[in-house]
Amino acid sequence: MEARTHRTLKSYVVNFLTPQRTLILGFAALICLGTALLTLPWASKTGTISLLDAIFTATSAVCVTGLIVVDTGGYFTTWGQGVLLCLIQVGGLGIMTFSVFFYHLLGMDISLRDRMAVQDTLTYAPVRDIFYIVKMVLIYAAVFEVIGMCLLFAGWLPYYSFTKALYLSLFHSVSAFCNAGFCLFEKSLIAYQGNPIINGTVISLITLGGIGFFVLHQLRRWVEHRSRLSLHTRLVVATSAFLIVVGTLLFFLFEQNNTLAGLPLKNSLLISLFQSVTARTAGFSTVNFWQLSDATLFIFVILMFIGASPGSCGGGIKTTNLAILFFIAWNRFLGKSDVNMLKRTLPKETVTRSITLLLTSLLVVTMALILLNISQGGIAPHPETRGLFLELLFETMSAFGTVGLSTGATATLTPLSKALITITMFVGRLGPLTLAYALARRAGESRFQYTEENIMVG
Repeated sequence: MEARTHRTLKSYVVNFLTPQRTLILGFAALICLGTALLTLPWASKTGTISLLDAIFTATSAVCVTGLIVVDTGGYFTTWGQGVLLCLIQVGGLGIMTFSVFFYHLLGMDISLRDRMAVQDTLTYAPVRDIFYIVKMVLIYAAVFEVIGMCLLFAGWLPYYSFTKALYLSLFHSVSAFCNAGFCLFEKSLIAYQGNPIINGTVISLITLGGIGFFVLHQLRRWVEHRSRLSLHTRLVVATSAFLIVVGTLLFFLFEQNNTLAGLPLKNSLLISLFQSVTARTAGFSTVNFWQLSDATLFIFVILMFIGASPGSCGGGIKTTNLAILFFIAWNRFLGKSDVNMLKRTLPKETVTRSITLLLTSLLVVTMALILLNISQGGIAPHPETRGLFLELLFETMSAFGTVGLSTGATATLTPLSKALITITMFVGRLGPLTLAYALARRAGESRFQYTEENIMVG
């Protein structure tokens, strides 16, 4: 009887722990661990931090968002900052990535579910040697973060002592590559907006960490062996480049008489490029975002919603999804039933998933924005609250896209608003579809089809 109960319980656990649920529970467990460590007396300079602020900060670090309710450099001790750095690294590269790596070091096999979780996170196609993929992810991260640290060290050495410059370089290199946006300076990188070494290094790290590890691997093989690039890689590179160029030009045009007024042309272009890159996922800034025009803020809302690329450290609906939605509309405009792009036809399942992701993401952001407005006192028609609608929209999209940029609204959040933003960051990092699949029951294949009937559209 006891053995049968044990088998039944084990069977239930195995059936319950789908790859999506495993991923969610892994992130949740890391957030709980980070919260516990941040509440320790030696983690903060005052010795205390509220539980809600600790949860908010830990979630922001694990979900590589960068939104903060306390100043990272001024509030936390070196030990507390080290905790945040570890949370950023593990959260950015993925829980399952490190799990598979340590399992391999211990000579243990990983389950099929873990293999599927890693595969869904890092690549779009089945792979035989999952550890090879994990190993390459860790190697790419280590190489780029070390190179970035060296370059940042060269940029900061004239300003700080050797030890201080080295520590700042390590922290910001990891934060930039993982697209986290956590910064040890109170005003982010505004003081270095004209420094080409620091700006160029951070831009490069954000871009490399945001295009996806599978894309990095294919680009390396293409450089070394001129191997064929997959449709996924070509789409990611083209869409990312397009968004960076468009974002740079729009920021330059909209802020010419505002935050860029009186600056040399090279500085204006560098600032515009930096904000365009960081807006989709990273959260660093070299200007005060509360000074930006409404038009610029709304453009950034769109960029944050799009986010980075699949299999990367960033959030959002992803660059490939934007490209798919464009080609869906383009093919329908041409009267084609299939979705063709770059001489390839997309599977119908991919098309359906893309549309579903867009709709669920819009639903999540809309619900979060409504609740956030209510929480901030938006039920009564107060002109002061109504005037902050764009700022709250910006805050919501920053949390969903795991960006971390803010116009200053984070500091004014009520406890309920902090909880809402925390949930939004968690959903944005994992993706609405991952949560939906994790919560949904498995449905069997339908044995029949209902009678077809048309409706008017448009």
